Amino acid sequence: MSRLPSGGQIDRGQRLGFDFDGKRYGGHPGDTLASALLANDVRLVGRSFKYHRPRGILSAGSEEPNALVEIRAGGALSPNTRATVQELYDGLRATSQNRWPSLRFDALEVNDLFSPFLAAGFYYKTFMWPKAFWERVYEPLIRRAAGLGRLSGKPDGEPYDKAFAHCDLLVIGAGPAGLMAALTAAEAGAEVILAEEDFALGGRLLAEQLEVDEMPAAAWAAATVERLSAMANVQIMARTTITGAYDGGTFGAYERVGEHLGALPPDLPCGTFWRIAARRAILAGGAHERLIAFPGNDRPGVMLASAVRTYLNRFAVTPGQRVAIYTDNDDGWRTAEDLLSAGVSVVGLIDSRADAAPKLDCPVIAGGAIVGTEGRLGLRAVTVRTESGTRRLEVDTLAVSGGWNPAVHLTCHMNGRPVWDDAIAAFVPHPGAIPGMEVAGAAAGRFSTHAALEAGRAAASRVLDDLSIAHTAPDLPAAEDAPTRISPVWHVAGKGRAWIDLQNDVTVKDVALSAQENFRSVEHMKRYTTLGMATDQGKTANVVGLAVLAELTGRTVEETGTTTFRPPYSPVPIAAMAGRAGGSHFQPHRHPPSHRFSSERRAAFVEAGLWHRASFYPAEGEHHWRQSCDREVRMVRESVGVCDVTTLGKIDVQGPDAATFLDRVYANTFSTLAVGRVRYGLMLREDGFVMDDGTTARLGEQHYLMTTTTGAAGQVMDHLDFAAQVLWPELDVSFISVTEQWAQFAVAGPKARELLSGVIEGPVDDTAFPFMGCGPVTVAGVQGRLFRISFSGELGYEVAVPARFGASLFRELVRRAEALGGGPYGMEALNVLRIEKGFLTHAELHGRTSADDLGLGRMVSAKKDCIGKVMAGRPGLSGPERQQLVGLRPAGPVRKLVAGAHLFSPASQPGPATDDGYLTSVCFSPALGTMIGLGFLRNGRARIGEQVRAVDLLREQDTLCDVVAPQFVDPEGERLRG
Repeated sequence: MSRLPSGGQIDRGQRLGFDFDGKRYGGHPGDTLASALLANDVRLVGRSFKYHRPRGILSAGSEEPNALVEIRAGGALSPNTRATVQELYDGLRATSQNRWPSLRFDALEVNDLFSPFLAAGFYYKTFMWPKAFWERVYEPLIRRAAGLGRLSGKPDGEPYDKAFAHCDLLVIGAGPAGLMAALTAAEAGAEVILAEEDFALGGRLLAEQLEVDEMPAAAWAAATVERLSAMANVQIMARTTITGAYDGGTFGAYERVGEHLGALPPDLPCGTFWRIAARRAILAGGAHERLIAFPGNDRPGVMLASAVRTYLNRFAVTPGQRVAIYTDNDDGWRTAEDLLSAGVSVVGLIDSRADAAPKLDCPVIAGGAIVGTEGRLGLRAVTVRTESGTRRLEVDTLAVSGGWNPAVHLTCHMNGRPVWDDAIAAFVPHPGAIPGMEVAGAAAGRFSTHAALEAGRAAASRVLDDLSIAHTAPDLPAAEDAPTRISPVWHVAGKGRAWIDLQNDVTVKDVALSAQENFRSVEHMKRYTTLGMATDQGKTANVVGLAVLAELTGRTVEETGTTTFRPPYSPVPIAAMAGRAGGSHFQPHRHPPSHRFSSERRAAFVEAGLWHRASFYPAEGEHHWRQSCDREVRMVRESVGVCDVTTLGKIDVQGPDAATFLDRVYANTFSTLAVGRVRYGLMLREDGFVMDDGTTARLGEQHYLMTTTTGAAGQVMDHLDFAAQVLWPELDVSFISVTEQWAQFAVAGPKARELLSGVIEGPVDDTAFPFMGCGPVTVAGVQGRLFRISFSGELGYEVAVPARFGASLFRELVRRAEALGGGPYGMEALNVLRIEKGFLTHAELHGRTSADDLGLGRMVSAKKDCIGKVMAGRPGLSGPERQQLVGLRPAGPVRKLVAGAHLFSPASQPGPATDDGYLTSVCFSPALGTMIGLGFLRNGRARIGEQVRAVDLLREQDTLCDVVAPQFVDPEGERLRG
């Protein structure tokens, strides 16, 4: 056992049992899975991605590239969990991954034997011949071998949440800089959120044998946390990773709420994804130690020097009994000192600097370099090269320190680029990369404890001054202030592969091949070699890889630059981003006012833009939807029908420049529309294609009400927002969605006026409400609105009342309609009615049609400009080569039409070269007694009277059709104007 008899910050009074690969082990509260495995002498924990080489624990934090395991089971199976972050709990079951049949014997380790043939970019050059092998042989094999971990394929039954928080100051990281910044701001009365990804606060103070303010560093950290916890204006968020920085002081954060518990208590989520809005932020996220690339540096037992100190001082675990240290800076000496004080044998301290002077009671090899390692499943020995030759050291652990990289990731999420600092041989954040964010401590390249404390206090003071919050800076506690001394070594030449990215199996040779094949841009090199991809996002590998590339291309590291860092900073479960929006709660269910009535009438429902709309209302004796639909269509054509159209988007537009604004967003003119009138409008996208259509009513001189299709309501609202805020901010216009504020019902049919006369106070005749007229009315004592418009082609009105009166009004309208021989009708009948009239929906306005395609080219006004007008005038968007809207009617023995069928000349062989168009909407027309359809046909308007074939090879349909005008019923429009 490797657990030290005393020390650490674990609770030795409790024992926790856990399984790893089916074997039972023990640990203590305060352990991570990684520390508990090391305490039980488990060194082999995983396999690498490409070559399936044995891998051990490298680090002690979220930068871990190797120790990735699966925890939990069933739908809650969580792959790629970093053992270095996962807290130990009683009953934890963890399984190694990326191996078969077992961790010690992995059949795919054979890949390592073929490594000369699997160099960087091999997949770009192989699997190309024979072509027929790709889908049936190559792709299935590649997909089966690719990836880290596996998904269960079952729904995750564990709950996740989304939450929101606001603060004056967000402090990211609870190390010395973060604690000092939070304390300074909190004592000034600022609202502070202190976020720390670890479950214990203190950062490096928990892992060092240092003193702060004449007390052990961990004790000072605990006392400061206790002090902050007692303040009402401080919210401490442990187990919380700030995953991304976004505009307006917004930060994404993932809190591991229940991942450290064996069983979730009721109503407690497994994790919560936070959106934090902070007036200011301080990044105190520390730094990541990096490896040195030398031959065989990937064996289990090769660890970062700081990780060895962490396991030793925080978890009271020695990762090995015979430890060597390889360093190019002073940090490696600190690890040696801590190991010696714990009684661990340090068999050699190899310092690459020739002037390194022995000052510890262990062998020191100055100017040395490790050129080889031994041991397949665990490190057994290292070979050291010196000026006098080579020597072999028998070791079971090698602690490596290649310097430190400040955690600059968050500062790059808004296109900020870090800058190179020669003094620490690392990139540091660019000042002002994130508006409103200060960077302090190791994250800014200030590595000593004193420098971190001082930087945290100074950053908080600047923030408080910026926020005009009076403050007095607290006293600075005494702490070590050792300078940073480093002579960077990026890689060591020798026999064998020197690994840069352990997770993706990227070597120095791979980077050299990338440069040789002219992939010399850092972004090209990253993709060619896969360096810095996967779960650790290159936290331990990127800078080494960039330095090697710089050396190979004759540039400095600064000239070479960095790759782009993107959110999230560390992996986030997709379920957490969804929160509780899963299953039936994935999106809200929106019900119109008629929903309860429709349910009582056994209506079938169809989703339209999140709304559940009645599809048809089955009557007694009807057993098929077509029976109900045909009856409802005839009912509207012959009597009167009532349909709930509340779901149509309704946008209230007001202001002195409302008319000008509408003229610019619509293709046709609305400034000339008279008060009390309605006009059909066509809206174009910036590329000239049609985005949406609808009617807009002018309710007052500066007051319009725009309607949109149900599915495009959100898109149109976004479009208007963009136009008002970006294109024409000088216009004095305001608008708001009022879709949910008004219940609206279509009343259509020859008896529509008769029905409404009994409900609406005052006349509804042609004088009071002519076709396309509108105005305020009193509906059964309630103030409402009436619009003389029709989507059915019959005499029609739409009556609107405040939403709270909608359900009762719908019942009353249906009651009166049934007394007149009519009743309610649903979406199926509405679709038939509009197809018979040639009216459009998004089946035709699908984003690839122009106004001319739809036969609406004359609606694009020549007297004014509008969004999309110039692009709509391109030659390719009009003319005989375009597919134009037409009607289609079966003309042969086959009477069936299917939407999606393609159109061909009768004598053509169906194929891409002869394709003349397609069907968008079809239905059976009760008025005509046959199926009809709308579609787009090349030069269609000139081909009315011809015949085409509607062919659907998938459904084996081939129908000869007459090409007709798209208006099948009442083409002159006499009924709707009646």
